[in-house]
Amino acid sequence: PDAHPLHPQTPGILETPDSLDLEEIMGDLSYDDDDTATSSNDTILDYGAAPCHNRFCPLFQSVAPPFLAATSVAAALATGALLVALAKRPQAWRWPQSRALVAQLALGTALFAALLPALAAGAARGWHLGTALCRLTHLLWHWSVFAQALLVASGSCGTAWARWEPRSRRSAVALWAAALLLAAPAALVSGVAAGTACVRRSVGILAPLYLLHLALCLLLLLLLPAGLLLAALAVPRLRASGAGLAWLFPGLWAPYGAGLAGEFLLQAGLLEPTCGSFEHFDIALGLSEGLGVLHCGLGPLALLLARSC
Repeated sequence: PDAHPLHPQTPGILETPDSLDLEEIMGDLSYDDDDTATSSNDTILDYGAAPCHNRFCPLFQSVAPPFLAATSVAAALATGALLVALAKRPQAWRWPQSRALVAQLALGTALFAALLPALAAGAARGWHLGTALCRLTHLLWHWSVFAQALLVASGSCGTAWARWEPRSRRSAVALWAAALLLAAPAALVSGVAAGTACVRRSVGILAPLYLLHLALCLLLLLLLPAGLLLAALAVPRLRASGAGLAWLFPGLWAPYGAGLAGEFLLQAGLLEPTCGSFEHFDIALGLSEGLGVLHCGLGPLALLLARSC
């Protein structure tokens, strides 16, 4: 039952008629129905005379719901503690970890964590909330992540948040509006498949809108962390001022950005598929996304620890 026939036109994809793909459960790692529809008459590509096996879906169905639920609870507690610390000791927060910047990061992690219960329920029982809420979930998910990426970059490379004044307030509005605009393609390429699956990608891998979304993810989750690292290495002042705040978020999300790039290369046929890539890539990408999800709990804790130290 776990042997996955490979579609003759898209050998980078594995599927069985009776198993759920990661995207069909939660909205990650989905494959377009036109690319992945298989039947009993499909030709099985022979890699080493043995069928390729992918055991990721059963593993995800058993692990994802408790992981997402536990992360949501931990994030709520950590973010609440951070907000209490901001209110109780306002004078303790100075640039680069200013109150304005930390409060916005807390808002981003709270928005992200608020989506996890619905995703946990969808992973356990399927998505039954409709296409509109599916797309809204993906929009808010990426809005939170992109806004935090932009906040980290602005907090590491400038003094925009040193004071909460009209100029910084206008900057905050512009930043969150830009993050929402950048997240819009994520909502447009997502959708509901098979009636109960909120998928991240309901269009072809080469669809222009998906390529735009992928480029934005790579820019903010992979290239931006690399740029911050190079800037910190080149300018010691940046490394000294922003290290405690800057590195956790990019470090947790950068592997997922690299995983999205690998997914595209495999599905677009730019990398030659093998049994090993089929059997292990989903697990690697799932783990990298799980690492990124942890930011909503670990980020507030890191800010609290940095301030207390």
